[in-house]
Amino acid sequence: MRIGIVGLGLIGGSMAKAIKANTKHIVIGYEIDDETLRRAEKEGAVDCAGDDRLLSTLNLLLVALYPGQTVNFVRAKAEWIRPGCMVIDLCGVKGYICGALGPFCAQRGIAFIGGHPMAGREFSGYDAAQPGLFQGASMLLVPTEAGSARQAEAFEPFFRSLGFEKVVVTTAENHDRMIAFTSQLAHVVSNAYVKSPEAEKHDGYSAGSYKDLTRVARLNEGMWSELFLCNREALLDELNGIIGHLEEYRDALEKGDRDGLQRLLKAGSDRKKRIDRDGE
Repeated sequence: MRIGIVGLGLIGGSMAKAIKANTKHIVIGYEIDDETLRRAEKEGAVDCAGDDRLLSTLNLLLVALYPGQTVNFVRAKAEWIRPGCMVIDLCGVKGYICGALGPFCAQRGIAFIGGHPMAGREFSGYDAAQPGLFQGASMLLVPTEAGSARQAEAFEPFFRSLGFEKVVVTTAENHDRMIAFTSQLAHVVSNAYVKSPEAEKHDGYSAGSYKDLTRVARLNEGMWSELFLCNREALLDELNGIIGHLEEYRDALEKGDRDGLQRLLKAGSDRKKRIDRDGE
């Protein structure tokens, strides 16, 4: 295939490197930063830089931009995307993207499916991109008016060739509800946690639990704020839920209620054990 990748940051750059490391597909790169594009060409992550004319030669177009940029790019370049080319975005929200591009692409005969590779790092940009980023990860695909579940499933072998262990076809609503919990809430909690004054003095007093909870506090605030706002209602539901649970722990501590605190801790521990057991 001839594959175009728009945006060569952490996800787009890792996609390019993984494709070149594991397949014989041709990769054409689209990136506004000329230096990044030159590096990607020099390192063999892309075969060449793309332009509008080359868009019309692609079999697959992967768009790895912020949500708003993704919508704008596809709308602006629609006339160059040939029939038969599949467009898949790689954003971390799907309701906004699929709602904006599903009908648009369907009206123009462009095949479009929402996508979200469940992999990442606490670093961003092409420098952080790795060919093995997707090893063992899940690739989520969301059918739209412009791309069926059957079309989504047809790309499973391709994504598995890049290291993905699972390819999950889901809905935009289910995706955003689950991601609010599994990803977005974790980033908010981690980011808030390190705002304690004691964080500055953690050296010598911290171990695995501190490292685990703070890893994703270091984030790209521009990207994550846009992702949060695009999924505001689902994320607010999760935030309100965890705030309610934290208040229960706080109330037990204020009252000196050891039995109540033990019940809360046991309930959380038991749930974690059950979740892990069910996932085996």
